[in-house]
Amino acid sequence: MAATPSTPVDLSLAFVLTPPPLGNWLVILPPVLMITLGAVLMMMRHATRLHGLVAVPGLAALVVLDALLLWKVAVEGPITMVMGRWLPPFGIAFTVDVFGALLALVSAMAALAAGIAALSDISETGRRYGFFPFLMLLMAGVSGAFLTGDLFNLYVWFEVLLISSFGLLILGSEREQIDGALKYAVLNLLGTTFFLIAVGYTYAIFGTLNMADLAVRAREMSGAPLMTLAGLFLLAFAMKAAAFPVNFWLPASYHTPRITVSALFGGLLTKVGIYALMRVMIMLFPVQHEAWSFVIGVVAFLTMVLASLGMLAQNDLRQLAGYAVILGIGNMLAGIATGTVSGLAGAVLYALHSILAMTALYLAVGRAAALSGQFTLSSLGGLYQRAPGFAFVSLALMLAVAGLPPFSGLWPKIMLVKASIDIGAWWLAAGILVSGFLSTVALGRVFLIAYWRPAPAQAEGKMPAAAAGPDRPGGSAGWLSFGPLVGLTVIITLFGLFPEAPMSLSQTAAIGLMEPAAYIGSVFPAGGRP
Repeated sequence: MAATPSTPVDLSLAFVLTPPPLGNWLVILPPVLMITLGAVLMMMRHATRLHGLVAVPGLAALVVLDALLLWKVAVEGPITMVMGRWLPPFGIAFTVDVFGALLALVSAMAALAAGIAALSDISETGRRYGFFPFLMLLMAGVSGAFLTGDLFNLYVWFEVLLISSFGLLILGSEREQIDGALKYAVLNLLGTTFFLIAVGYTYAIFGTLNMADLAVRAREMSGAPLMTLAGLFLLAFAMKAAAFPVNFWLPASYHTPRITVSALFGGLLTKVGIYALMRVMIMLFPVQHEAWSFVIGVVAFLTMVLASLGMLAQNDLRQLAGYAVILGIGNMLAGIATGTVSGLAGAVLYALHSILAMTALYLAVGRAAALSGQFTLSSLGGLYQRAPGFAFVSLALMLAVAGLPPFSGLWPKIMLVKASIDIGAWWLAAGILVSGFLSTVALGRVFLIAYWRPAPAQAEGKMPAAAAGPDRPGGSAGWLSFGPLVGLTVIITLFGLFPEAPMSLSQTAAIGLMEPAAYIGSVFPAGGRP
């Protein structure tokens, strides 16, 4: 029997038929590079002394790739790569706009600084436990989360960074680390569970998880299910970002690992939660975000004020730094609560500042402990006399964290205060200012006690304690730990003195979130959706 002629199939409805431009491959290269290096380092498990020589150049390459990606996106607009040539919503898409590229670049810069510091801070035992492979996988998860255009794929990258962070947190298997890891694991796994439930609920409602597709479909729907869905996402990402009242896990766990690991966590992980919250609430569910905005504002206010009080109450410098991380989350939530372009731009700008400043703050805490052998404020003193250059860098860093001129923390706070006043939320602006004042007092207290007053041993007429060695608190006090701290502080200072470019990019990122037509157009260039 003769075969029936088949009906021609229009493959353009389901497949990308033209090869992508060469520059578009930049979208997927950062996570691919990090996963590849992680695998290479695992194969080099019997040559751990060489891990740093592979990992640090790899992180430098990541910075270059992310810088090229940001330049391309800033010039050409959002770009998309799809897996297996399948068009969304059938295939998984990697879609990058200025918002994602900005955070990916600054995160890579912080990771490079931490990687260099790890050369002196992480002992041979820590390397055998897999510090550098875990670091590569952590950055794969962070990069993938910032660059993906699919909601389930975002969940997958969350899992990648979460699993690698568990390994980094218990590096050394000390009792204190296991205790901190337990608190970290329980709360983060709970948040991940809420995230997965929300993803499943989203697919049940819309039949798609592509973010560009969701951004269109969500604007065509309304009703209670979307309010519940937005609430689930808000809860999940608030737990990831360590917002009040689910923030107690952070100061209970971030002080337990090696200081380089704490620097990575403080600089990067909570910002992934903030990124996801902004991407989902602002771009995908703008109507529901408006309904939830007052709740977000109250959470932001309580997060800021309680975190600043926590900074005042701490004697352990690592826990003080943990509360400084939470304070920054409150400021970013304040910008999200305003729902305006200026408020969101302030939140993006604050995220860029916080990634660099929190990484540097933990590195400064580690160097202070390396010079004195102590993390407790009551036991510190005389650091200015012992290391005047380090004291100067620390003062600049503390001014930046407090949001004082002429450093990077000033400009986002100005933008956030103005945005809060513009919408009539005077109480939110007051929360930003009061918490900023309290954090200034807390950091000023640290500088006066730890740096300015004489060391307790000197006051008793005794010689000061010897500097900590590689396996004591804070690791090495040499240039491998001081160089990254100086580099980050220089960037923070330049950020504050010349804020025009970061502010302009943050403004572009905020507009892209509120008006995602270009983002949607990069995924569906023909203007149609299946």
